[in-house]
Amino acid sequence: MSRPFRFGVNLLDPAPAAEWRAKCRRAEELGYDVILVPDHLGLPAPFPALVAAAQATERPRVGTFVLNAGFWNPALLAREVATTDALTGGRLELGLGTGYVRAEHEAAGLPYGSPGERVDHLERTVGELDRLLGSAEHQPRPVQSRVPVLIGANGDRMLRLTAEHADIAAFTGARPGATPGTLDPLTAEELDERVARYRALARHRATPAELNLLIQLVAVTDDPEPVLQPLLEGRPGLTVEQAVALPIVLAGPLEDVVAKVRAQRERYGFSYLTVLEPFMEAFAPVLARLREESA
Repeated sequence: MSRPFRFGVNLLDPAPAAEWRAKCRRAEELGYDVILVPDHLGLPAPFPALVAAAQATERPRVGTFVLNAGFWNPALLAREVATTDALTGGRLELGLGTGYVRAEHEAAGLPYGSPGERVDHLERTVGELDRLLGSAEHQPRPVQSRVPVLIGANGDRMLRLTAEHADIAAFTGARPGATPGTLDPLTAEELDERVARYRALARHRATPAELNLLIQLVAVTDDPEPVLQPLLEGRPGLTVEQAVALPIVLAGPLEDVVAKVRAQRERYGFSYLTVLEPFMEAFAPVLARLREESA
């Protein structure tokens, strides 16, 4: 039995208070289930932005997508999580990742480390959060008995960590690119392999995790080629047809995009989709059609 769809939007652009509240309310009007904020220098600070989002809205949950664990001390992060969950009325979902932009760590005066060291730190962070927030003595206390944890993963160690600890398994649908700080999309077949690897690691779970996919491009159009040009230019040899088929791309006529979202839920189990702020309005007709079909 497929899970019901959930849809999140990752808000990227800093804004004054009134503008921030307005776009959060707009996300709620469009039917998004989760308002999310990433964790990059130059973008809004996650936790105050989420508190403001919750104050401006009534229905959506709020979450980090995803925190850069290398920026955070686990004890201080536990305080932020508990406070934010309390101030949002128990609407928080905590997304965690290793971070992948070396320049941000250098600008913050923080060690970047090897991939293995970054995963080690994330693993320690997850364990400490479980310990601290699970303790009745920890103050402040979150509202939720357990703040849902989302982990963004692609590599084997990260998939293992996700299988062991995450309530929501988030797939990037991409791997680190040759240029630092960039990502190269996975093909449908490559993503098949990653999801299969996760499922093998998670086969012991009593309660299956919700599966999430971050969509990188949305365009409801009869002619997707123009909007795909930036993607094509950066990847010689990639055809328009191949780009349209990438799991993290939703481009084409409305009925085709809706059908692709349904097909990817059946193929991979992705019932929770996240889109980036520039595509919040573009994805809205897709969201609305899928809501109509499930009503």
